[in-house]
Amino acid sequence: QVQLEESGGGLVQPGESLRLSCAASGTFSSINGMGWYRQAPGKQRELVARISRGGSLIYATSVKGRFTISGDNAKNTVYLQMRSLKPENTAVYYCNLDPPYGDSFWGQGIQVTVSS
Repeated sequence: QVQLEESGGGLVQPGESLRLSCAASGTFSSINGMGWYRQAPGKQRELVARISRGGSLIYATSVKGRFTISGDNAKNTVYLQMRSLKPENTAVYYCNLDPPYGDSFWGQGIQVTVSS
């Protein structure tokens, strides 16, 4: 079983920054990739950013240039640095882990609210 512990969310004003962290623990042989998704009220869950084991990066178009995903393989941890936050970035952010086979694992989600 895999556990994903998310941290770093909260309430910020537009233009401010936040850094999300997700630490993976439990039993898994390796990781194909880890990423962040988000779900705003009334909307579907969407990919924000993903980093593969080899370091390949994928970003949602709306966050390119403002968000940066990075990983620490030794700590099985992935980070999402979010800058110049906008009210439309308000959502529950979910950490995701892709194993080599089988279903993905999800964190419980962490609230990010951008409001003045």
